[in-house]
Amino acid sequence: MASSHFYLSLSLLFLAAVCTFHHQQVYAEEQVLKFKLDADILQESIVRHVNEHPQAGWKATMNPRFSNYSVSQFKYLLGVKQTPEKDLKSTPVLSHPKSLKLPKSFDAREAWPQCISIGTILDQGHCGSCWAFGAVESLSDRFCIHFDMNITLSVNDLLACCGFMCGDGCDGGYPISAWRYFVRHGVVTEQCDPYFDTTGCSHPGCEPAYPTPRCVRHCVDKNQIWRKTKHYGVSAYRVKRDPNDIMAEVYKNGPVEVSFTVYEDFAHYKSGVYKHITGDVMGGHAVKLIGWGTTDDGEDYWLLANQWNRGWGDDGYFKIRRGTNECGIEEDVVAGLPSTKNIAREAAI
Repeated sequence: MASSHFYLSLSLLFLAAVCTFHHQQVYAEEQVLKFKLDADILQESIVRHVNEHPQAGWKATMNPRFSNYSVSQFKYLLGVKQTPEKDLKSTPVLSHPKSLKLPKSFDAREAWPQCISIGTILDQGHCGSCWAFGAVESLSDRFCIHFDMNITLSVNDLLACCGFMCGDGCDGGYPISAWRYFVRHGVVTEQCDPYFDTTGCSHPGCEPAYPTPRCVRHCVDKNQIWRKTKHYGVSAYRVKRDPNDIMAEVYKNGPVEVSFTVYEDFAHYKSGVYKHITGDVMGGHAVKLIGWGTTDDGEDYWLLANQWNRGWGDDGYFKIRRGTNECGIEEDVVAGLPSTKNIAREAAI
């Protein structure tokens, strides 16, 4: 009897020790994670690692855009949520004939120089709204390319008024849902509903993180009518995960929205053809793809416009390795065509 009590006490002591150890381990891991999230996103060690790497192919720097930024603050800007499987299956996938002759290099800014929006670099500010910026910028470009209209469409309309159908506003969204919103509800001009964060992130730290703006559905200019400034999409589709199809889509119809995985080293990008060298996964980001080319060293690349202002990267732009699905850049390409709806009515009036 005494021995059974002894073994029971021993077992309880062992379990208590295990629970205490597990609790301490979890607490330690939480502290490490908190330390990581509170750490600066810009690290001299990452800059050195990239710039001394013989196969990097790109240059890193302590980008002033993210001075005094923590890892947590940087992660908040990466607002692409994973598209639900049902939405992926219900979205048409577009491909193009292989017979289409494509140039070895292409830059939408040069192909359509009359389109001011293509060469404009924006700033998403304090909000994880990259998914909305990539979509609205690309559609603005396509209205110019297809209808010779130099317009700037409203990120704010999409961000504030799409609601849960697009995700969580400043806390992230689904790029394909943005294009579906254009088809169903249209999007007003920037003049009617300007972007809510006029401060941008030009100041250090970019704090506080702003909540999603409220959907008001009227223009700031009382002489403009909300519904009459709407511009619509006629379709929303994904582009086949093949570099040739992506190039053909941009060549024929204009810039597209792409999503990719961002690592710590990407915050330090300055010039060259990016490929992941070092650092942990930070999140998913959406940008506008405007062209492609090949370096003098024979490395194929995509040319993209970011929305982190011109203080980041190569005057706001960056290149990333093409043809190897670097960071998933060729996996999630979405777009749509502009509609004549409302435009035809305006012309008739």
